[in-house]
Amino acid sequence: MRTPDRRIVLGLHRSRHERRQLIAALDLGITGIDTAFNYHRFTSHTSLANVGRGLLDRFTISTKVGFFPGHDQAEHSLAPASLLEALEQTNRDLGRAPDLVFLHNPERSLREAAPDLARDTLAQACAAMEEAKVRGLCRAWGASAWHPSPLLHAIDPTVPKPAVLMIRCGLFVGFHALKDAASLAERWSDHTTQLWGMSPFGGNANNPVWSRFDARVFLRNWPDHLTQMQAAFRTAFHLPHVNTVAVGTDDPTHLRDLVDVLSCEVDEQAVVQYRNLLHHKAQPQPA
Repeated sequence: MRTPDRRIVLGLHRSRHERRQLIAALDLGITGIDTAFNYHRFTSHTSLANVGRGLLDRFTISTKVGFFPGHDQAEHSLAPASLLEALEQTNRDLGRAPDLVFLHNPERSLREAAPDLARDTLAQACAAMEEAKVRGLCRAWGASAWHPSPLLHAIDPTVPKPAVLMIRCGLFVGFHALKDAASLAERWSDHTTQLWGMSPFGGNANNPVWSRFDARVFLRNWPDHLTQMQAAFRTAFHLPHVNTVAVGTDDPTHLRDLVDVLSCEVDEQAVVQYRNLLHHKAQPQPA
């Protein structure tokens, strides 16, 4: 078993929720699990408790609340009562309090709201999360945003700051998303706030783009056997700069590859040049 490394958290978004997956993670030193109230058709917490019996106390668990069962599809809400009720159920289903709970894509309920309503809605949701922490329903709370832009108009100094911000990371994140993520981190964090990344492969680790683009150019002195997937994953920690990346896989070999590449050094100058290229391509082109 390797020394624990908190830079990788095992994501369960598309996971089959198997015990061997948890055992493989522990053997590789991965001691964090990330899931959500709505994952696995709203059964992720109970499934995790079942397959992880006797193992879960060795993990820190982060989850998310914000999506709820609807008539035809999941519905999003930041209503404090709904968030707290979901967290109470989460505690029952897991058999323990999660270590961290994210507001799940809060921008979904804010993007069409007037600025004043958006600020009030977010402030009340954050207050509910603070209440949940006081009540022992979680140890800390954060916010997970796929599109940070709507949040920028809802934050003011009175809104409590999350312990962790989770945003998209990696080579599939465009210039404007990187800029919005940086603005969100600047405006809605303090010196204790951690920044996590998610979806480092843009939702598809087997995307054919990796056969046409050599991600290894972002690394220094990389070994000959290094794969494009490994290089892309290591680079994701710098687009934007994040402390931890949540990544999902049911394949222990894939997981081992991701752990192994953490020892590689990223070429910061290459990342800066890539950011500059994204900036240039995002500018309006002359007619």
